[in-house]
Amino acid sequence: MWNRSEVKENGKASFKRNYWKSVIVAFIYTLFFTSTSATFKNNQEQLSSSFSEEAASDPSFMVILLIALGIVGTILLILKLVDLFVFNPLEVGCNRFFLVNQETDADFPELLHAFKNNYINTVLGLFIRDIVIGLGCICFLIPGFILMYSYRMVPYILAEDPTISAIDALKKSRAMMKGQKWACFVYDLSYIGWYILSLITIGIVGLFYVNPYKQNADAELYRRIRG
Repeated sequence: MWNRSEVKENGKASFKRNYWKSVIVAFIYTLFFTSTSATFKNNQEQLSSSFSEEAASDPSFMVILLIALGIVGTILLILKLVDLFVFNPLEVGCNRFFLVNQETDADFPELLHAFKNNYINTVLGLFIRDIVIGLGCICFLIPGFILMYSYRMVPYILAEDPTISAIDALKKSRAMMKGQKWACFVYDLSYIGWYILSLITIGIVGLFYVNPYKQNADAELYRRIRG
């Protein structure tokens, strides 16, 4: 059984050993997989709310509403395709960087690992993961949350072994996380103080310390659970 303190200490040591590259890669990861998606989601909700108010007061506005929703839908479809074919493989590349960084100083070419090694398999694996988790969240919140932890290790598995099939990667992650979900949840909660400090400092502490520290520790966590 892995020890939370040891995982975090080893992750911190790897982070400090390769500080600036860890900061940059963690920034790329956060930029693509948190800030960008949240911004588009907020814009979509604000646009829909605004149009709904107008449509309620002016029936003729419905035509404009439908056109606008069609445009928004097209944009969201394009963004989803970019997410599927670019951001998801880049997620694997970021995880590959932090995995390598646990043993030696990783370099930026690791970010392109998924694009050069069994690319379609990586795309398929993360697509299935996103669909399964998405359906779980839509149907029931708690099962969706559990599924997030069940398939947490898929990007690391694909980063470490690009020859593994998409389905086998999902099965392996599920097997690895059996009996580990609660411990991983507590592990994630242990960073809450750092996240609050990051919020207070307008993200500065997160950018230069918390995010790269946790990404390195997450990679170490995968290594410990994998055995």
